[in-house]
Amino acid sequence: MEFTDDIIVLLRQNFRERDRMICVYTLNHGRMALRLPGVNRSDSKLKAISEPFASSCARIYIRRNATVGCITGGKLKDIYPNIRQDIKKMEMASYFCELFYRLTPLASPNPAKFELLQNAMHTLENYPVNQVIAPAFLLRLMQESGFGLKDKPVLEIDENLWSNIHTLPFDNIAFLNDIDVLDLNKMRYVCQRFLNRYLSYPLHTIKQLELATSAQIQEDLKEFTLEPVLS
Repeated sequence: MEFTDDIIVLLRQNFRERDRMICVYTLNHGRMALRLPGVNRSDSKLKAISEPFASSCARIYIRRNATVGCITGGKLKDIYPNIRQDIKKMEMASYFCELFYRLTPLASPNPAKFELLQNAMHTLENYPVNQVIAPAFLLRLMQESGFGLKDKPVLEIDENLWSNIHTLPFDNIAFLNDIDVLDLNKMRYVCQRFLNRYLSYPLHTIKQLELATSAQIQEDLKEFTLEPVLS
């Protein structure tokens, strides 16, 4: 079977002497493992397509009953150069990709998830890193995965802020006061509890969800020890 699909590269690794293996999230086929034969040659035209975070339209061939496909051609759409020049943006983009790699099933398409990842990458490319984007991204991914937190504010988080976290464009979410900062830490706490419960080993990029080190905030958080409300 051969088809064309939009892809975003989640991770890559060299395979044998000249090949690469990549994990991608696609618009119409979900998460996939793909091989790029010969891409490590100096004259390869597909090397950019296989870089982490790269967004492309790829031509994919996969044999019947196979679990790994092969990229036979494609056109690069965006390499996100601003992300690659900023270490904080690189770390955040790696966090997005690791979440998709760890929390999305193989061959289970979800265009809303693809759009979520694409929008997050565009935000990182065009705006400074906002500390709220890490929990906001995971909460939206949880929502798209069926965990249903959007309509159930937890830990006494302000309802308007909770709604904004789930619905506003990432670059439009702002914190106005100390209460919002405390609520941000509660959101990080919810995300950490979710990951602790559903992942067999921690994220390499978990520091994106670290709680604030302020002693007062840590003291305020002590009373909130409830499990996340999952549907």
